[in-house]
Amino acid sequence: MLCCGFDSVVSDRVNRLRWPRGPRRYDLAIAVELARLRSRRVRLTLDGVPAEHEVTLVAVGNTAWYGGGLRICPGADPADGWLDITVVGPVSRFELVRTRPRLAAGTHVSHPAVQVLRARELLVEPVGADAEGLTTLADGEPVGPLPQRSTVEPGALTVLGTGRR
Repeated sequence: MLCCGFDSVVSDRVNRLRWPRGPRRYDLAIAVELARLRSRRVRLTLDGVPAEHEVTLVAVGNTAWYGGGLRICPGADPADGWLDITVVGPVSRFELVRTRPRLAAGTHVSHPAVQVLRARELLVEPVGADAEGLTTLADGEPVGPLPQRSTVEPGALTVLGTGRR
């Protein structure tokens, strides 16, 4: 799972905070970044086709889950050879908080601000000064600033016990 936008700015803040310790650090970072919430303009190039989007966050996955049980990409299948890309467009603070419980069930994808895309290769690039320096995370770990490219290699991983490659 690769993500950028609200998720990554929260994680960036968590990594800079020295207080409080433990899970409260994450709660504080969410509160601070909710107060600063704004969308950012990015270019998503899916399989060579570019399009600009105003986003609150972008999540790219070949599995459905992230963040301790949130189904951000509910249709993602690690065996299908596709990346699922969940794009959350501009939303208000209230709407972002109100919609969060729907992430556990994966029903957020029916929200009008959410778009689900699929590709074998995705390039995410900043557009304009507001997206410069926007970082990405992969499975919660910092990857680096945009631009970032994600690709899927079908059949590259053998999972024991599944009988599939």
